[in-house]
Amino acid sequence: MTTAPPAVDAAPAGSKRTLLFWACFVALITTAFGFIVRALVIGEWQAAYDLTETQKGEIFGVGLWPFAISIILFSLVIDRIGYGTAMVFAFACHVLSGLVTIFAPGYFFEKSGPEGAYWALYAGNFIVALGNGAVEAVINPVVATIFARQKTKWLSILHAGWPGGLVLGGVIVLTMDALLGEAAVAETAAVPADWRWKVALIFIPTAIYGVMMLFCRFPVSERVAAGVSDRDMLRELGWGGAYIASALMTLELFRVFNVYSLFGDPETMSDAVKVGGAFAFAIIPAALFGAAIGWAFGNKLLVFLLLVMCPLATTELGTDSWIADIMTPVVNNAFETTVGGGLVLIYTSFIMMVLRFFAGPIVHSISPLGLLAGSSAVAAVGLVLLAGADAATMVFVAATVYGFGKSFFWPTMLGVVAEQAPRGGALTLNVTGGVGMLAVGTVGAVFTGYFAEVNTAEALVAENPAVAEQVLEDDQQWVFGRYTGVEPTKVVGAEAKAAVKEASDDGKQAALFDVALFPCLMLAAYIALILYFRSRGGYAAVELTEGHSGPTTERDEKLAGAVPGPVR
Repeated sequence: MTTAPPAVDAAPAGSKRTLLFWACFVALITTAFGFIVRALVIGEWQAAYDLTETQKGEIFGVGLWPFAISIILFSLVIDRIGYGTAMVFAFACHVLSGLVTIFAPGYFFEKSGPEGAYWALYAGNFIVALGNGAVEAVINPVVATIFARQKTKWLSILHAGWPGGLVLGGVIVLTMDALLGEAAVAETAAVPADWRWKVALIFIPTAIYGVMMLFCRFPVSERVAAGVSDRDMLRELGWGGAYIASALMTLELFRVFNVYSLFGDPETMSDAVKVGGAFAFAIIPAALFGAAIGWAFGNKLLVFLLLVMCPLATTELGTDSWIADIMTPVVNNAFETTVGGGLVLIYTSFIMMVLRFFAGPIVHSISPLGLLAGSSAVAAVGLVLLAGADAATMVFVAATVYGFGKSFFWPTMLGVVAEQAPRGGALTLNVTGGVGMLAVGTVGAVFTGYFAEVNTAEALVAENPAVAEQVLEDDQQWVFGRYTGVEPTKVVGAEAKAAVKEASDDGKQAALFDVALFPCLMLAAYIALILYFRSRGGYAAVELTEGHSGPTTERDEKLAGAVPGPVR
């Protein structure tokens, strides 16, 4: 059964529509505040609580992957519970996460040392990620509905709020550092006092969008009004897409809750057994999902795009998570300043914000896949340049190249998904974003930390073998097993501290060269897609046929449309 699409009047009009849009915009800025503050204070957390580089990566990661839990779950039920309920959940998460992150680490550090502080920070970042996912689950379909005839324009403006929030939050944090001074310490002399004020910044946009939402009227979703059934939406994703999300989520949950201990001694299990076991277990929820929808595999192109989303999200968000910490010594030396690497993240975010405001004309003038392929190549070059940048000029040039390269990844990818898997509606869009967050949270950001720690160990062995023997341990743990890295508690003495710092600075920057592998993989994937579509007559958006049921068919694919997909 299908019904006519809703008229524009079905959505809030005039000032009410404007208020709702800007409430969504501020909510997205809130998610960016949480991200930029975490990126800029992670070094202070490490110094205060003796975190390893890999633990830092895991804290970055948990600030991202739970996003997928809430965005996917809310996408399944949001039409039944309402957008307002989801926003109440997001508001509660943002407030609670700020309180937990500010007050819990110091308390648990005194009670149980670095391990307690680590899990307190982990919990605070887990909660904020759930709230961020709820925000994204709401704002994409809401804006697409209230601006049904100008989706590309308004979704582009909406998602300029992400880099805009990074710029605004970053400038505020750097200003606070300049005014308050990074050397200030609490009465215990163990925890820097200023980082807690930085974390508290999230309360400002949270309060603003919370008040704005009280006066907003939410529309009926476009999918519901158009009469597309829940079953058809789920079949477009299929069990193939569900398995990708399930596998990534299971991998992290097994590590966090030490599920491996139920099957033996985790210390004696090989890495292949652990990863293989998690991926095997992930078949169960995917199979249950498949049985519920008649074993539809889903849109095959969508499943491929979900796989490509993993290195894409790692290149953009995974690198952004680390860039401030990695580039701090380089920026301070090159520019003779103390503002740190946050300047690089703010600068590249500013580039992304400006370009996203003009994303519509650019995407329409270039093939989406061509734009993605070109962006991948540019991003890879930018990361390689950042890895070797030491002079002020090279830092600026490398950051510019990287900023241009990463700007169009997320919006263009969602646009391709919207054009090639339209029956999935908000679900396929949100699952695409969710898989990206899962990938960067469970593997991507942690990969960067792993690369940094391994490079640091190699530099120490080569430059100061005596210190390396003192501080290195070969039983450090990460998501894929063990590695040799620095044990912070063994870094004792001025010589050891100086040697480790120098090796760490070099190792973290060198990690960006390793991360360049991800956009190279994307480039290969997009070239393959370009060749695929060329063999079928060229890239064209799928236009659904009225009354069609089930996953997109070959008949659908032959119908060329000119309807641009939503963008991030």
